[in-house]
Amino acid sequence: MNWITINSEEEVKSIYNSDEYSIIYKHSPRCMTSLMAYRQLKSDVNSVPDVQVPVYIVDVIANRKESMSIASTFQVEHQSPQLLIVKNGACLYDSSHEDISLHQTLEYIR
Repeated sequence: MNWITINSEEEVKSIYNSDEYSIIYKHSPRCMTSLMAYRQLKSDVNSVPDVQVPVYIVDVIANRKESMSIASTFQVEHQSPQLLIVKNGACLYDSSHEDISLHQTLEYIR
């Protein structure tokens, strides 16, 4: 699994229009909880290389507009850290803070 950085609202729209599962991670480099969740996710991603679900990341500080677009587009409350599963224009699952777990997220997809 590779991390794909979200840098534009057009990328958010593309994810919204996709009929495939996507995982979006909203990250704040200023938040210790977010840093711990990010480290755990990076470790988890390396342990499940066979999964073919794109994993997107957005820095909620540097890319505030894109982060807020994700919240409004997928109709979720803005949080960070936050992990979303989206498909067909809908958020099917979201977790935040200490509840973030890639393994649990992938179980939801399977």
